[in-house]
Formats: sequence, structure tokens, C-alpha cells
Amino acid sequence: MLDNYTPRLATNGSRLIRDSIYDRMRADILTCALTPGALIQEKDLATRYEVSKSPVRDALLRLQEQGLIEVIPRRGYRIQPISVSDARELYEIRLLLERACIKRAIENATNQDLANLDHFRSAGENSSLAEWVTYNRDFHRAIAQLSSNARLTRMTQGVIDQFDRLTFMGVVTAPSDASSEKLVGEHCSIIDAIQARDKTAAGRLINGHVMKSQKRFFTVFENPPIIK
Repeated sequence: MLDNYTPRLATNGSRLIRDSIYDRMRADILTCALTPGALIQEKDLATRYEVSKSPVRDALLRLQEQGLIEVIPRRGYRIQPISVSDARELYEIRLLLERACIKRAIENATNQDLANLDHFRSAGENSSLAEWVTYNRDFHRAIAQLSSNARLTRMTQGVIDQFDRLTFMGVVTAPSDASSEKLVGEHCSIIDAIQARDKTAAGRLINGHVMKSQKRFFTVFENPPIIK
């Protein structure tokens, strides 16, 4: 499932155009079809996606909130470059925050709250890679939500939201180490430890999970055009 990627674009007429354009633009950023570091303008994107500027502008605002693009005054927008140093910092911060969230979830979440994590024991049948990346983000955000600390939750989810592109690149560059079953299996092991309220096991598992993700990402060193 993770070896090939074809973004699924909305064809249902009931779906709002702005959501479809957001999905398409986000998929293009994740796959680096929109090159990291590239300058882009609303009119060019409107032409690319064959829509007016309004849904493009809405999509750009949402992508800016996720840290995938930045506004360049009087020049348009820029696809955020992928900085190796930033990636290292993000992984370090993510590990500290997720371990804190898991500890607090084990201490404070109700049994029903923990049982609700069972929703993430499957990524869904025949998911595209973009859908899998969304599933992965939602899983880690859900754990952060269980921390019962609003500031910690916001900080952790903010960091997690910046990982979509790193996650995508990691599983694309190391497909043999990133099958859907293996990665979901890691999530299931983390869920088991949290539901058992085993802090030691849960901490060890999230540490290994994040470190494996980091290792996969840094295989991108072998693909210089992606790194800016």
C-alpha cells in the first residue's frame, strides 16, 4: 500500500470545491510535486487546478496554519523548505511532548477514553498514502488530546501537524521498512501499553516508534533534490 501513491481527488459534486482544492494542493506538497522552497502565486495555482482564486486562497490559509507554506510579502507564497536541522529539532521536541502526553493519559484518562483508541487499530482498507498520513496524524493527535492538559495538547498537536511531509517522505524512501501492517502494528502495541496503563512499556514503545520514523526520514539524505 505504501509503495505507490496516487492522490485521490474529490469527484463527488456535493463536496465543496475549496475542500477538494485543499486536498489536491496538500497532496502536491506532500509528494513534492510543489517543490520545497518554490515561490507560488494564487493566479498560477488557480490555473493549475482550473478554479478561481477564492478556493485557492482558502487552501493557502489552511496550509499556512499547518506550516506547509509561508507568506512572502509582495511576492506571494513559498512552499516551506525541508530543513534537516529543523527536522532534527522537530523529532526531539515531538518525542519529549508525546512521552509527556502518554504519561498523563495513563494517569488521568478514563477507561472509556483509552478504549476509544481502538479506532486506530486499523488504517482502513485500500487507503491511499495521503489518507494513511492523515490516519497517522490523527492517531498521534488523539493521544495528545488525552493528556488532560490544554496547553500540552496544543503544543503537541502543533508539532505533530508539521510532520505530514516528513512522514510521507520517510515511508516513500523506505517502503520495505514501512509497510502499512508494520506501522499500524506499532500503533497497536502503543495502544495496548496505554490501555494497560503501563508507563514504562508505553514510553519505550513511543520512543522506538519516533526513532524509527526519524531514521526513515533521514534516508532522504540520499535524495538531495528534496532537501533544501
